[in-house]
Amino acid sequence: MKSKKVILFTLLFFSAFSFRAENPPYKNPELSPDERALDLLNRMTLKEKFAQMHNNTGGIERLGVRPYDWWNEALHGIARAGKATVFPQAIGLAATFDDTAVYEMFDMVSDEGRAKYHDFQRKGMYNGYKGLTFWTPNINIFRDPRWGRGMETYGEDPFLTTKMGLAVVKGLQGDGTQKYDKAHACAKHYAVHSGPEWNRHSYNAENISIRDLRETYLPAFKALVTEGKVKEVMCAYNRFEGEPCCSNKTLLINILKDEWGFDDVIVSDCGAIADFYTKGRHETHASAADASADAVISGTDLECGGSYWALDEAFEKGLITETKINESVFRLLRARFELGMFDDDSLVSWSSIPYSVVCCDKHKAKALEMARKSMVLLSNKNNTLPLSKSIKKVAVMGPNANDSVMLWANYNGTPDRSVTILEGIKAKLPEGSVIYEKGCDYVDTEVFLSYFDRCQYNGKKGFKATFWNNRDLSGDIAATGQISEPFNFDTGGETVFMPGVNLKDFSARFESVFIPERTEEVVFTISADDGCRVYVDGKEIISDWKNGPASRKDYRMNVEKGKKYDILIEYYQGGGKGALKFDVGLSRQIDYKAVAEKVKDADAIIFVGGISSSLEGEEMGVKYPGFKNGDRTNIDLPQVQKNMMKALKETGKPVIFVLCSGSTMALSWEDKNMDAILQAWYPGQEGGTAVADVLFGDYNPAGRLPLTFYASSDDLPDFENYNMSEGQGRTYRYFKGKPLYPFGHGLSYTGFSYSKAKLSKKSMSVNDSVFLSLNLKNTGLRDGDEVVQVYIRNLQDPEGPSKSLRGYKRVSVKAGQTVPVKIDLPASSFEFFNPVIEKMEVRPGKYEILYGGTSDDKQLKKLGLEIK
Repeated sequence: MKSKKVILFTLLFFSAFSFRAENPPYKNPELSPDERALDLLNRMTLKEKFAQMHNNTGGIERLGVRPYDWWNEALHGIARAGKATVFPQAIGLAATFDDTAVYEMFDMVSDEGRAKYHDFQRKGMYNGYKGLTFWTPNINIFRDPRWGRGMETYGEDPFLTTKMGLAVVKGLQGDGTQKYDKAHACAKHYAVHSGPEWNRHSYNAENISIRDLRETYLPAFKALVTEGKVKEVMCAYNRFEGEPCCSNKTLLINILKDEWGFDDVIVSDCGAIADFYTKGRHETHASAADASADAVISGTDLECGGSYWALDEAFEKGLITETKINESVFRLLRARFELGMFDDDSLVSWSSIPYSVVCCDKHKAKALEMARKSMVLLSNKNNTLPLSKSIKKVAVMGPNANDSVMLWANYNGTPDRSVTILEGIKAKLPEGSVIYEKGCDYVDTEVFLSYFDRCQYNGKKGFKATFWNNRDLSGDIAATGQISEPFNFDTGGETVFMPGVNLKDFSARFESVFIPERTEEVVFTISADDGCRVYVDGKEIISDWKNGPASRKDYRMNVEKGKKYDILIEYYQGGGKGALKFDVGLSRQIDYKAVAEKVKDADAIIFVGGISSSLEGEEMGVKYPGFKNGDRTNIDLPQVQKNMMKALKETGKPVIFVLCSGSTMALSWEDKNMDAILQAWYPGQEGGTAVADVLFGDYNPAGRLPLTFYASSDDLPDFENYNMSEGQGRTYRYFKGKPLYPFGHGLSYTGFSYSKAKLSKKSMSVNDSVFLSLNLKNTGLRDGDEVVQVYIRNLQDPEGPSKSLRGYKRVSVKAGQTVPVKIDLPASSFEFFNPVIEKMEVRPGKYEILYGGTSDDKQLKKLGLEIK
């Protein structure tokens, strides 16, 4: 096989020879993407090449090159592009322990992505979130449960993360048998990146041991590059050993390119290049020109941001050569040819995917399946669950019970419908048998009862929204839509308010009619960054029409039952971050005893609490006790919810806690006092149905924890310490304490027994493989799934992890039946860090193979194996 350099010189000669042809080679679909990309590259001016190195690339009319924005998102469904199926958040997908189902899901996601892309192209819409290059999956290791973005990952284990990441890539990119790639995935954020959010633009991950780098932080990236053939890698914001990741020679050149052979697109995280030279951030470079030149020379082909506009200055100063620019632009152009972007739809098989796949019934059914599979039953005292459907009265409470936006998490699309957990429970029982009392909010000692559902525009719930890409609400309209949930807009993470709307310098008008159901005092509450004003029946009740950070403004007003009130909200974004929150309802101090008194006659109380992506997430401005910039400062459940559950427990009725979160929480009190705890994550648009199916026994839960649930925040080392083994240690692989719920934990409504497993051989060579076989019996009265987990302990490496997951299989077994289970363990299953040569390898020696339905040593059975 020719090297890339040989191909480059050969095709440069070919392109120069054919430059004047009427039908230039780059327009010939019979040629390879390499040939076409090089021909097109040689027809471009230097300035045109520079312009291709931004995420929002301009078109080149004279060459027939359309504009393209590389930035698109598909973390758990197509995001930020209007209607799309919203599947469970990534951490919930990890809890399924079913990478086959994850692959099937992302095959559907890429179907929706292709359908949307071709529809946008036909309409001439080329701006953000409309392309085929999806900046997912996030395969960072969720090393610390305080990290707000951990919900975007596949948990704390490198092997599970690898398996899930490979499934995502294959589902998005296709199986490689087609002429064109279906889409392109992006492995992010490379590397050693998992919080804190507050200092990610200045943080230096230093003194990281070679062991941790190779055994924890890099395995998933290596597998996605070498095995998954992922088409993009995104470099992270932070520094690694003093050098920014997006110009880091060790990471980008020595490891990614030279060692792993990656020769596709490297893209910066958004604004990461500016961090090189911005005061108060890394400050490793003098200017945008210096930073941009160094990033490109190091291999970062594409910038999300504005620093690469200084590449012309860098070229003029001799900081970078055109040859180096050509290398990057060639990779960018080749990627677009691989996706069929320069060819007629009739030649691209993926273009035949109809738009009707978006939010189709098949995809909704998959969303429900994945939500069900993600549910983890943490505890179930006295078999409180499942509840009987003949129960006379159930009380449903808590801040997440009737919140559809919580279900969507972050990096989400907009479903055509969502089923809240309250709605899911109501659908299981006769009318009138479910009473709802919110009880409390997430953190505040006041509770806000939203009346947003009493706002309508033209018969539809919510507000009509109109956007302009200027500050003065005039001229051409950029976008319109219907906002059906309380406003919670935020441009953090470069998220637009609506497709077609700028990130900065835009304005909006929202219109609705509020119809109260009773005569009382209500409060209109709004928080905006920058300007906002609110009108009721033409009267301005709130005016904050100026630049500035968000601050909450309230207006109390007496309203009459049945009367119609015209509501108008105007907003403008004046630079920097944009944010807008609005709701209407009642706000009052919580009287825990009085709230509990209202539901004491219920036969069971379901409290749906936890947190939401309004509190945890990417670089947020949240200012609540226990939270900082989207991270948590402790892992306790907010005290207001704990107080509420204590009052509910005093009623003497069974209390079931449904926990919605993107991470783990310290639940020592809850574990002792709640009758059952169900971890529901952020379960997507069908989440309410999935939760209710589990609570009432229509689905037997089998999700398993992809994270360790620690008993206390005191079990956690310093958040900024990336070393895995220091102090108490991190994750189940190094933690020295006793977890509340271990990695891999999850209960069922049935029981399983394992026969003694057998290995296909008692010893093997370093290049060999082995398989483990056993019989699994369902000893209960219900059909159910068990997740058989296989861990390996390297007995000749006492400094290494205590054990490492290296195999798993989710198995369905009918009540009373026994099924055979076989799990392959290739040679790579026994690959561990060798401290002598400081590399990963399969070493001769003795190993323990542990198997069972959890990572808890007390519940695992053991086998020995020798590698000779």
